[in-house]
Amino acid sequence: MPNFELSGIQNWKRNIYIFLTGQFLSGITSMIVQYSIIWYLTMQTKSATILSVASILGMLPMILLSPFVGGLIDRSNKRALLIITDAIVAIFAVFLSIAGSWGSSFPLWLVFVSLFMRAVAQTFQQPTIQSALPTMVPTDELTRFNGQLGMIQSANFIIAPALGAFLFSIISIQYLILLDVIGFIIGAGLLLLVKIPDNSANAVTEVHAGQDAIFGLKKLRTRPGLWRITLIGTLFTLLFMPVGSMYPLMTVQYFHGTIAQAGIVEVVWSVGMLFGGAIIGIRKNWNNRMIPLIIAFFIVGITIGGSGLLPGTTLGFWIFIGLNGIAGFSVPFFNTMLMAMIQQSYPPEILGRIMGVFGSLMSIGGPIGLIFAGPLGDQIGVQNLFLIGGIGSILCGILILFLPSARRYDLDLQNEINVSEK
Repeated sequence: MPNFELSGIQNWKRNIYIFLTGQFLSGITSMIVQYSIIWYLTMQTKSATILSVASILGMLPMILLSPFVGGLIDRSNKRALLIITDAIVAIFAVFLSIAGSWGSSFPLWLVFVSLFMRAVAQTFQQPTIQSALPTMVPTDELTRFNGQLGMIQSANFIIAPALGAFLFSIISIQYLILLDVIGFIIGAGLLLLVKIPDNSANAVTEVHAGQDAIFGLKKLRTRPGLWRITLIGTLFTLLFMPVGSMYPLMTVQYFHGTIAQAGIVEVVWSVGMLFGGAIIGIRKNWNNRMIPLIIAFFIVGITIGGSGLLPGTTLGFWIFIGLNGIAGFSVPFFNTMLMAMIQQSYPPEILGRIMGVFGSLMSIGGPIGLIFAGPLGDQIGVQNLFLIGGIGSILCGILILFLPSARRYDLDLQNEINVSEK
């Protein structure tokens, strides 16, 4: 179990809230740019295949690099790593902006390269944040502060689509993407004020990417319940990720909506996530976190699958918005609960390697699903992808119920923690 020590942090609450503020401000600019690029591709191509390719490129770094970046994260200065990866995103935003100013449209290949490099940076950032958090707050506060981190990310998802849709309509995209540079300056400045305890002294000093990946995989498999939950999460990604990439097309093509309406869908989804994260962030103790996690699978399945059965009318669109608000509400109960359980399952000095392998496994199903989803969506209609994704989510919930080691994982983990503290 992680043995939390507030080493060198005199006011840990002030420290963590500065950190979370920086994540919010840098994240919102990045999300606005991300939405703008996807909307640009949607309006320019109106192709499910193009959106699938864009989504695949956005996921490949997570799958290919995550097992190997964990060791580097465990041995590196996490604050410097976050600043450097933000700088990479800002640099590529400048390149894309310059290229866009030379013609009436962006070269498609350059848009794809930009999305890929943004994903490379994200591959480092997410496990770095997740492995840093347990060193910045007490162990019994982990679930609550994971919930607050989820709230911040949800707030970004709320503000970014609305603000992004407005800015997309009045500002040329080659200037809009320069928001990444502003986000980097703000985020890096706040990170310089934050203390993140250094656990690298407890880790092996040399980086061996292959060995680190094997180490992380072996450690993850030492906990059978968590391993089974991870594999089910991989299946969920395989079935649900194609749906996630098709939201703009569902609005624009199936419901005959506009980019502004696509933004509304994203905002309502994120408002739901914010409320879900708020409940987790306010409540400190959860007796069995697997219960809300399993329920979340069923809620997502019913609402997303139901969206695929709606008529492509104005009324259908407004019902679609409502269903996605409910789905968004349930998502933090999977992501946040699972993340807190992982953080409590391993020592902080090896958590980067665990998170790297975990992130790769959870993401690997996405590109596989997207390879088929693009052409399939063009053939059978994007609404039917929602129906398939919903059925898949329900099946994932049923699988966990039928696997005792997965269903009881949090109860067993809490018993283990209580015994170790006596």
